[in-house]
Amino acid sequence: MKKLAPLALALALLLSACGHMMMQKAPATVADGVYVGPNGMTLYTFDRDAMGSGKSVCNGPCATNWPPLMASASDAASGEWTIVTRDDGTRQWAFRGKPVYYWSKDAKAGDRTGDGFNNAWRLARP
Repeated sequence: MKKLAPLALALALLLSACGHMMMQKAPATVADGVYVGPNGMTLYTFDRDAMGSGKSVCNGPCATNWPPLMASASDAASGEWTIVTRDDGTRQWAFRGKPVYYWSKDAKAGDRTGDGFNNAWRLARP
């Protein structure tokens, strides 16, 4: 019986970890047909980001204008939401392999002024 205790503990820890991963909440919600971040602001994708590359090509001044939807160290991919590592080592959320961003010129929740900007930025849609 004593030999089973460590096995039972290991199994309980494993199931607990799996439960936490399954409980991971999506980093964005849908409002009026587009994804919005936790702050309610519209999210966008960038055509120059290669889908599934695991990278963002919007860095430096680009990221000042198009702030990434950041993922914390404890966040984990879930469903169609994955995490890419940025050039500076920080983590960013991606939907269906495309990193997602805010647009600095959107002033309030519901604004969508970045859609079509430079014919390279698109609304993030489910």
